[in-house]
Amino acid sequence: MTGGTLDPTTILQAISIWGVPVLIAITFHEAAHGFVARRCGDDTAWMLGRVTLNPFKHIDPIGTIALPLMLYIFSGFMLGYAKPVPVNFRRLRDIKWDTVRVAAAGPLMNLILAFASVALLWVVVYLPQAFSVPLAKMVAASVVINIILMAFNLIPLLPLDGGRILHALLPMHLQIPFGQTERYGIFIVLGLAFMGWLGFIILPALNLIVGLLNYVSPVNLFLIINSL
Repeated sequence: MTGGTLDPTTILQAISIWGVPVLIAITFHEAAHGFVARRCGDDTAWMLGRVTLNPFKHIDPIGTIALPLMLYIFSGFMLGYAKPVPVNFRRLRDIKWDTVRVAAAGPLMNLILAFASVALLWVVVYLPQAFSVPLAKMVAASVVINIILMAFNLIPLLPLDGGRILHALLPMHLQIPFGQTERYGIFIVLGLAFMGWLGFIILPALNLIVGLLNYVSPVNLFLIINSL
């Protein structure tokens, strides 16, 4: 991926390539949480209209608009987050395992979207070049975004999905002290990002999964991703 730039034309091109995949990734991620929560007994998100694929229901002004734009300018790629879907974990039928299911639903959806994006490439490559090249870049961006979002959310820190899963699986005497770390979770994540350590966590997962997807892709994903 190329570095960011302040050139307006380049920024508009980046938004056209990265913007739609980011919106789809975070919308499906949050909707999956709400859908599984409803199936497990909590209809809070459903009653609030958050179990929907309408991206406007999930947009967060900072996480969905400002952060992706700033990330592109300074790092060359876009990543963001949506408004978290509200879940009342006490209403789940099986608090332990349903919490795991609800938390895992978002990252699993991102993995499914990454595979679906590669499947879409098999259609894109047969389109005229004027359409296939920009669409291939958008689809490759979708692969990257979804894998990064999946890997990021599986970091075992609260309030991330990985933290929710770990909290549910811990013995009772460890759940309370670990749960108290949630108030500091966002600062820990920001610290990891500031020190550049998030890349050590996310990039291995990105390279591994893209490498596996490359076996079923009609084109070399690494070449397209490096051209973004």
